[in-house]
Amino acid sequence: QVQLVESGGGLVQPGGSLRLSCAASGSIVSINAMGWYRQAPGKERDLVATITSGGTTNYADSVKGRFTISIDNAKNTAYLQMNSLKPEDTAVYFCNAGANFLNGLQIRYREVWGQGTLVTVSS
Repeated sequence: QVQLVESGGGLVQPGGSLRLSCAASGSIVSINAMGWYRQAPGKERDLVATITSGGTTNYADSVKGRFTISIDNAKNTAYLQMNSLKPEDTAVYFCNAGANFLNGLQIRYREVWGQGTLVTVSS
């Protein structure tokens, strides 16, 4: 199985920065891609950014130029560097990973979610 643990959320003033981390653990053979999504109160969960193991990235228009996603394949960890934060970035940020893992003698694929980490941007 695969588990994701996020860290790095917190309270920051507008214009500030935060760095989120998402570490995957378990019987991982390889990770195809990892991503960050966010859900503000009363709203749906939306894509923030994704990255493949090969480094191909995709960003929501609202965060382009401010957020940077990266991946450390050796550590099975993804990062989200968030700069120039705005109050509208306030949300619970969830990590997602598509991972191939060892299940007995078989390799299986599963998409998993982390528990979420709260980011609050407020003065």
